[in-house]
Amino acid sequence: MGLSEGFAGLREPWRSSHALLAIPVVLIVVITAVDILAPQDIHLGPLLVIAPAITASFAGPLLTGAIGLLAVAAQAYIGLHLGVLSSRNVLVQIAALTVLSALIVSFCVIRERHRRELAQVRSVAEAAQHVLLWPLPDRIGPLRIACIYLAAEDEAQIGGDLYATTRVEGGTRVMIGDVRGKGLAAIGEAAALLGAFREAAYQHTSLPALAAALELSVSRYQADFEPEDEAGERFATALLLEIPDLGRISRMTSCGHPAPLLLSSGHAITVPSLHPAPPLGLGGMGQTSYSVDMFTFEEGDTILLYTDGVIEARDREGDFYPFAERAARWTESSPEALLHHLRGDLLAHVGGHLGDDAAFIAIHRDPVPLPGRNHGDRPA
Repeated sequence: MGLSEGFAGLREPWRSSHALLAIPVVLIVVITAVDILAPQDIHLGPLLVIAPAITASFAGPLLTGAIGLLAVAAQAYIGLHLGVLSSRNVLVQIAALTVLSALIVSFCVIRERHRRELAQVRSVAEAAQHVLLWPLPDRIGPLRIACIYLAAEDEAQIGGDLYATTRVEGGTRVMIGDVRGKGLAAIGEAAALLGAFREAAYQHTSLPALAAALELSVSRYQADFEPEDEAGERFATALLLEIPDLGRISRMTSCGHPAPLLLSSGHAITVPSLHPAPPLGLGGMGQTSYSVDMFTFEEGDTILLYTDGVIEARDREGDFYPFAERAARWTESSPEALLHHLRGDLLAHVGGHLGDDAAFIAIHRDPVPLPGRNHGDRPA
C-alpha cells in the first residue's frame, strides 16, 4: 500500500463521521428553536442529551465532547433567551446535561481503548495464521490451488482446522486435517501436526509411511501436553493426497477425515475411502495399519477438500449444508471463484455464523504440455 493510499484509507472514516455529524447538530438547532418558540410551561431542553448520545455511536471522544459542549451551550442559550438562565431549574438542567455528556465521553474513551486492543489482537491472530497456516501457492506444477479458512471463534483467524502442501519428486502432496476441539489447545495440536507433515513429507516415500509418522508425532505431542482429564479424547482427522505431475492416478490415505469431492462436467462425485484408518492420536503410537486408495484425477477436473465444519453446518431448521449439491453448480469455475461461491453460500445457509471451523481447498489440474513442444505449437 502506497503512502497516498494509506492517507486515503484514513480519510474515509473521517469523512463519514463528519457527514453524520450533521445529524446531532441539526437536532440541537431544532430542539433549541422549538423550545424557544414553545409555551413557557413546555421545556424541551433536556432532550438535547440525545445529540451527544447519537454522536457516540459513530464518532470518537473529541467529536462527542464537542457536541456535548454545543448541547450545553444551547441549553444555556435557551435559558438566556427566555430570561431564566439564573433560575434553579435551568441551572440543574445545564449541570445534568454536562454530567451526562461527560459520562458519554468517558464511555467513548473506554470503547476506543477496547477497539485498539481488539485491533492488536487481530493483528497478532493474522501473524499467527501466517506462521501456522502458510498461504498455499496459487500454482504447484500442473495444479492450480485456492484455499479458504473460516474460523468459528468470534474475532479469531485460526482454529483447529489445518492444511498444507509440499512439493515432492514427480508430484505434490497435500494434507488437510481437523483437530478435535477449539481454542488454544486445538491451535497447539494443529501446529504440531503441520510441523510434522512438513518434515515427514520429504522423508517417506509412501503415504502409509507418512501417515504412520504423523500418528507417532501426534501421540508424542499428546503424551507431553494432553491434560489428564482429556486423556483419550484428543485426536485429529487427516486426509493425505499424492498427485503426480504426469499420469491420471492419484493416491489418498484417510485418517478418519471426510472424503473429497471430484468435480467435473457439471457434477460432483465423492471419492470413496475404502480403507479409512482411525484419526491420528487414536492409533497407539504408530501401530495402526494404513492403506492407499487410488482414484482418477483427469486434466480439467477439480478436487475439493474440506473439513467437517462444512458438511455439519446447519441452518435454522437444523438441515445440514448440501455441500455436494451446491458444489456441482460451479464445476466450471476457477478454484478461486469456486471457493468464493461456496463461502458465500455456506454463510448464507447458516445465517452468517458457523458452529465449527471450516476449511476448503480447491485443486484444479491443468493440461501438462508435452516435452519439447511450445505452448503455441500445433501438432503436424
